Amino acid sequence: MSRNSLSGFILVLLILAGVGTVYGQKIPPLKPKLIVAITVSGMQYDYLSVYWDKFSDGGFRKMATSGANCKNARYNYLLTDPSVGFASIATGTRPSEHGIVSDYWYRRITNEIVNSIEDQDQSTVGGSYGSGTYSPWALHSRTLSDEMRVKSRFKSRSIGVSMDPNAAVLMAGHTASAAYWLDPARASWITSSYYMDSLPGWVNEFNEKNYRDLYLDRTWETLRPIAEYSESMLDNNPYETGLYGQITFPYDLARLSSDGKGGKDYSLLMTTPWGNTYTKDMAIATIVNEELGRHDVTDMIHIGFSTTKYLANHYSTWSVETQDTYLRLDEDIAHLLGFLDEQFGMENVLVYLTAENALAVDPNYLAESRIPSGFFNYRTSVSLLKSYLNAIYGRGEWVTFYYAQQIYLNHQLIEDSNLSLEEVQDRVARFMVQMNGVSNALQAYVLQQNYFTDGVLHRIQNSYYQKRSGDVILYLTPGWVEHSNVGGGVYAEFRYTNHVPLIFYGWKINRVSIPYRVSPVDIAPSIASFLEISMPDNATGVVISDLIK
Repeated sequence: MSRNSLSGFILVLLILAGVGTVYGQKIPPLKPKLIVAITVSGMQYDYLSVYWDKFSDGGFRKMATSGANCKNARYNYLLTDPSVGFASIATGTRPSEHGIVSDYWYRRITNEIVNSIEDQDQSTVGGSYGSGTYSPWALHSRTLSDEMRVKSRFKSRSIGVSMDPNAAVLMAGHTASAAYWLDPARASWITSSYYMDSLPGWVNEFNEKNYRDLYLDRTWETLRPIAEYSESMLDNNPYETGLYGQITFPYDLARLSSDGKGGKDYSLLMTTPWGNTYTKDMAIATIVNEELGRHDVTDMIHIGFSTTKYLANHYSTWSVETQDTYLRLDEDIAHLLGFLDEQFGMENVLVYLTAENALAVDPNYLAESRIPSGFFNYRTSVSLLKSYLNAIYGRGEWVTFYYAQQIYLNHQLIEDSNLSLEEVQDRVARFMVQMNGVSNALQAYVLQQNYFTDGVLHRIQNSYYQKRSGDVILYLTPGWVEHSNVGGGVYAEFRYTNHVPLIFYGWKINRVSIPYRVSPVDIAPSIASFLEISMPDNATGVVISDLIK
């Protein structure tokens, strides 16, 4: 054989040996087999960098170093309640378009407080009464998964899995194949009649394995020696209420969860790291039993890790408990990624990870370092407002509801009193802007008659949906948070900020660090573009073109 013939033969062998690979990497298909959407509730972007050296090589760090890490991902609207974030990620648009303005709002026509996903036309399937009466009825835009389902003539499947029903329901979309969330009373996975009449056999079997007892019959100790948690505050610090008053490690979960009558308070599981593990195990079981990613169309699963949100009601954002939860979540994500790689090959799976909001730092902690901060006492402020309106207009129920920096006025009383709604809104705004912690108060009619393109007013307008928003929306001074409640009980003292992690990994995703401003609202338009399908109808996000090759 001549030298030229030999060289040609070797070249052919090299080409054949490289079929299906690029520089040792497998060639991804035109479309991924499976899209895995991960949300980590309340995750600050800072957690990635601060805990970086403590993370394993297979979880957060693997995604950030081998995928596209968007370092400046921020929501461009004001009110960042959890439901708002989930809806915005799923639809690729802002609250002013999709209509989920907060977790709760006031419906004037029926004089009632509305939950963003509660649907009394539905019934609980597989759980205790009232724990599953949910649906995406209030979401006024289609989601990415809806578009995928329509494009595939409903061969694609979309399923949501999260302890938090808001995440499971809103992320999975209107046409979801299923959505599963946790019944707090039983720590079992349930759904609603919106999706099905009875739980699939495999879900019942999963519940019967009683992982809940396995997780609660243990002691929560730190994953690493506690001396290594130098990124956190002291384990014993004044910014925590803890679990049943206990604020330091170790936590005897069997004792803490006991109800003293031989039973257990299973809701405790939601505030431990094993709530995330339970979610990960349920997500894997869903992929396997529903055969997601095994067909000739792209399927989608939405996995919401919510322990981080529930834990925040008891511990500060920089507590040892918070750090330990993230270190253990890192292990759960590493396990999930390993499973996906083994079952499908990561070239066939597109994963993204983000958060529906980021938890704000405790103002008390900031104040100790002389950083301007504080709590906006809305109860006192609204009480003073009511007294002021009584003095101006006469005694009456002028304010009907307050929630998430929104003041709802009594339109019927204002009309019956022959008053101008705009004038009353003006008075309320002028009064509220005098309160400590309030920098701006914007009237609804101003938002309806103007178009703001930048700054705080632009963010407020992006949060405003005429049918559901309040008459006056407050902008709190940076560093200030409000005490939020529904039904009179304090829900949390920590509100939310808008800078969150956003990482894409797998399939055709570039290995790149993206420093410029993007938003989680850009996720749905970007993936729709990559899949060559229509974007959700009201999408306002843009395509992040640097994500794929």
